[in-house]
Amino acid sequence: MRCAGEEDAMTGFRAIDLGTWNRAEHFEHYIDRVPCTYSFTVHVDITSLRSALTGRGRKAYPAQLWMLATTVQRFREFRMGFDADGALGVWDELHPAYTVFNAEAETFSGIWTRYDADFGAFEDAATKDIAEHARATRFFPKEGRPPNSFDVSSIPWLEFSAFTLDIPRAIRHVAPIFTLGRYVERDGRTLLPVAIQVHHAVCDGFHASRFVAALQELAAEHEAWL
Repeated sequence: MRCAGEEDAMTGFRAIDLGTWNRAEHFEHYIDRVPCTYSFTVHVDITSLRSALTGRGRKAYPAQLWMLATTVQRFREFRMGFDADGALGVWDELHPAYTVFNAEAETFSGIWTRYDADFGAFEDAATKDIAEHARATRFFPKEGRPPNSFDVSSIPWLEFSAFTLDIPRAIRHVAPIFTLGRYVERDGRTLLPVAIQVHHAVCDGFHASRFVAALQELAAEHEAWL
């Protein structure tokens, strides 16, 4: 068994020592005995952020992707995965893989953009990727998606208060999956529906709640990064 922190053959991947990990029993229970994922939807207040983006002529989608990715980087529970030998570990960094819609074909493609802690740099790269693949008809038109990535989908035509993915053959998929919905206007506030799907083997309700709080804080403090 590899020691905690030992570098795996995959760059930026550190194996977890289940012999010393305080959540080893929880992990083994929910990964094998009672495989369990769960999802929930929250409404993130983006009132001020939306106004700032609109006032500066900037697109919302790159900002939403960056906020999710930035919050993912903060918590190891959202950066877990398996190596080629099936060992659990933590990635140093995860990159967002997300959908772009082809309005003419009425279908979508999955692309990805390398994460950058600097929003401006990420925004430029994501905007370029989206423009380049906006009319793509292939499912995955951008090659080279890294193994250390997580999925984001957007349904900007639909307001929702709950959203569930059913992925029976991906029960060992422990990376988070996010789905964004259409803005909800409520009591003078603009809310963004965010569906979050995680694996109970690596992420408990406490961790999920902490993630949501950090995401909301990032949206509220947009002047620090926008």
